Amino acid sequence: MKFERYGRGIAKGMVVTMINLLRPRVVTQYPEQKLTISQRTRGNELVWDKDKCTGCGTCSKTCPQGVIRIETSVGDENKYFVESFEVDTGYCISCGLCVEACPYDALFMGYAYELGRYRRGDLVLTRDEMASEERIRSGYNRPEVAETLPRQTLLIEREGD
Repeated sequence: MKFERYGRGIAKGMVVTMINLLRPRVVTQYPEQKLTISQRTRGNELVWDKDKCTGCGTCSKTCPQGVIRIETSVGDENKYFVESFEVDTGYCISCGLCVEACPYDALFMGYAYELGRYRRGDLVLTRDEMASEERIRSGYNRPEVAETLPRQTLLIEREGD
């Protein structure tokens, strides 16, 4: 066995480490700096438009996981009134089938992705939470909404910052 090149691999590894240690960072520091995500993202929330919803239940029937629960009652002029609308986001797989199936464009995928909770019961969104004006609608399956959202930013664009 020859040991004349002993330690050469370690030296090469240290050179690579020093080169990468001294070059500028490309990775965004997440909590302080947030990138703008894609306009058509499917976040882990749903946004509900209570004015457009008729309570037909098409979204509930289409959901492969069965996480949408709607309770309606007959109101004035034989129209349905939505009493309860709940979505269990803990079981939702964000497939978007409910959004595509809604014939009245009353359901949207959300734009948020930071909805982690410590308790399982907090993952169930009620109608008041989904109809909130604070929630941003995603452009998934809705091109007219996508045009109003900011353009996606990439890490490559932020390298010079």
